[in-house]
Amino acid sequence: MDYFKRVAALTPTKFWVNNVSREEASLGISAGASGCTQNPSYVWKMLNHPEEKEYATNLLKETMQETDDDNQVICILQRKLIKGVSDIFMDVYNRTHGEAGYVSIQGDPIHEEDYQVILDEARLNREMNPNIMIKIPATESGLKALEILLSEGTPINATEVMGVDQVIALGEIYQRVFEQTGKRPVMYFSLITGIFNEWLRGDVQEKNIDINADVLHQAGMVIAKKVYQLNHDRNYKMGFISGGARTLDDFYEMVGGDVCVTMNWKGSCDELIKEDKPVISRLFNPVQPMVLDQLQNKLPQFNQAFQEGGLTVEEFEHYGPVMYFRDSFIRSWESAVELVASLR
Repeated sequence: MDYFKRVAALTPTKFWVNNVSREEASLGISAGASGCTQNPSYVWKMLNHPEEKEYATNLLKETMQETDDDNQVICILQRKLIKGVSDIFMDVYNRTHGEAGYVSIQGDPIHEEDYQVILDEARLNREMNPNIMIKIPATESGLKALEILLSEGTPINATEVMGVDQVIALGEIYQRVFEQTGKRPVMYFSLITGIFNEWLRGDVQEKNIDINADVLHQAGMVIAKKVYQLNHDRNYKMGFISGGARTLDDFYEMVGGDVCVTMNWKGSCDELIKEDKPVISRLFNPVQPMVLDQLQNKLPQFNQAFQEGGLTVEEFEHYGPVMYFRDSFIRSWESAVELVASLR
């Protein structure tokens, strides 16, 4: 039995695949993937993917005949590309009676400060397939759109989550919608642990902060452990996705928890299968007091994410790692839009 199937047999930990080609979607399912995430960089990645470039380019040219709005071309193309992946995952969705097999889609990152844009895109995207899950940033505008969509029964993946206060805001909305409407569609939040660590390392280096590298390496997981416990203790009933994986440790350290870890197939999922390490539960290993002391005493930017009350709702979208993550999406989206303009 290969690695992911042994993880599934011994723990509640699951894996999803991220930004996949159609072939990688099938490979992921064969290995045991229970879902799939895509982000706004997906179109640009597929337009440059060695196996999907021709397919994506042909769809692009077809889509350019449908509208003169270059930005809308990318919105429509994204739907077409992700439809192909969601079709593949429909088998998982049907086999599990809608418990798994979701494919999440996050649209235009440039105009995501407008909740109406998020709503309009979400409703169009949901028309693709029953297993389409709407991925929305946990920012002020995103939370507004998310509450409306939940009340309509829309499956949600709340993303760009970097800290405790975002999880609390999401959990309270989820509970409020259920109390007001009786509806509780499937909802996950995606804590972007790997990206948080990547941003924090860069910020520490830029500010020349003296902190033990082994301590710094644990920052994202320290937040993940707290968020996991909080979601359980407050009975929010949200699913937990760990996203933004940058190393294989981003999976290994989550093993044991009722968590879905989403990763790229190439370079992450395939490497974990090759390594085929023993399955060891690590999520519930306690954080050493000296580690937490250093993080809290030396890194106020860590405390913003770790402490309840560290961030206001208005501050979510301006928090460093959230901006860092979103900026990468905007660069890829703009590159795709510029390509459309160049082909006119």
